[in-house]
Amino acid sequence: MLGLANLHPIGQSGTVQAPTDPSGPLRRRPVQQRSRERFDRILDACARLLDEVGHTALTTKEVARRAEVPIGTLYQFFPGVDGLLGALAERNLGRFADRLTRRVEAERPQCIGAMVDLAIEEYVAMRRAVPGFGVVDFGAIGREDPRSIHLLDAALENNAAVADRLWFLVGGLLGDGDQAATRVRLHVALESADAVLRLAFRRDPEGDPVLIAECKRLLRGYLDG
Repeated sequence: MLGLANLHPIGQSGTVQAPTDPSGPLRRRPVQQRSRERFDRILDACARLLDEVGHTALTTKEVARRAEVPIGTLYQFFPGVDGLLGALAERNLGRFADRLTRRVEAERPQCIGAMVDLAIEEYVAMRRAVPGFGVVDFGAIGREDPRSIHLLDAALENNAAVADRLWFLVGGLLGDGDQAATRVRLHVALESADAVLRLAFRRDPEGDPVLIAECKRLLRGYLDG
């Protein structure tokens, strides 16, 4: 059984306190409530614009205009478009981890197969409902340049960074063997899920249910092996 010790630490607000790369995409992080509200408003505007124009046509000027903040305010937090995308990916990952943590606490999965189902269901739900998530989930979908594959962490590729975050949730269900080898398996599983779920949403804007089911089956078989 997955115990609470395997979960991300939970802050006083009840949200997952995900580790943050200090060399990440931000110039500075908001501290005061007013700054946090502006910061979130900028990211919300960025997410909506991504649905409209994609990441290649995104500009800081238009994001600031949509967020109704001076361009100088945007640049207080973000060095440019890549910084916006990185911060949005980081926020998406934090929210995904929060959602998955709540599911785990409520349903107490007893095996990795059940955990796979929960994780894929939460990802699919976010892909269907969260603005911009189909363009930037935990990375910039369709971009493979060096900056884009390191949006979450300067040292790790995006899926490797996601695997590190999720280890705190799933590690206890993957056995007590070689931890390094098990982490590699988790990373490979995430790369596989990434590819299959992208295909599912290319075939159907709501996600092809047959491919989503196949993604679950693929990961269950691989991680149970």
